Amino acid sequence: MNCGRPALILVLSACFTLVAWSAKAADPTFDQTARYILEIVKAFRTAYVLDVVEHLRESGVVPKEDWQKDSHFLPLPAQFVKSAAAQVNGFEMGLIGLSPLNPANRPRTAAESDALIQLEKNRDVRVLSFVDGDQFKAISADLAIVQSCVDCHNQHPQAPRQNFRRWDVMGGIIVRLNRNASPEGLPLGPEPSKRPVGPIERAVPNQTVPAPWVR
Repeated sequence: MNCGRPALILVLSACFTLVAWSAKAADPTFDQTARYILEIVKAFRTAYVLDVVEHLRESGVVPKEDWQKDSHFLPLPAQFVKSAAAQVNGFEMGLIGLSPLNPANRPRTAAESDALIQLEKNRDVRVLSFVDGDQFKAISADLAIVQSCVDCHNQHPQAPRQNFRRWDVMGGIIVRLNRNASPEGLPLGPEPSKRPVGPIERAVPNQTVPAPWVR
């Protein structure tokens, strides 16, 4: 089990390095680069939740905040993303929320807070990108895809909010790119064409708790 966690982080870090190299070689816009990174982060986070955390739950291996203390504990999904982010240079990524369990995961700026509010209000918006000072940022809604995510937040003694339901927007996955990261500069191009819905978004949730976008 101890070998599994570093392996997952290593694979994730390698993917981020490949994206960064490809982005520089192809000279894409900040918006395209941020969206590519978000797609990878969302995919690995979802795979971690469904294929690791949920798969091992019945065996007694569960996510805990102090997971380093016991080999039967796993990092919380937010800790997994944060751990992987620590392996990456050149840009920032992580999870932020308006009511996070960890105060360090609050939005850093008013623009980030506004983006989270917009994502909560409009479920049809999958990604919001914007210039914020000397950084270009993109935020994707972070959904409560399993009931354990909801229970963890609602039952935490220090939770500022305790009424989450499955498929609620619990926060956002954020990518922060420095606008002067490349000597030649990366152009801020036009809004890319609307992408097709991904496999995660096509998944039909438990019908007892319908996803907000299912009519």
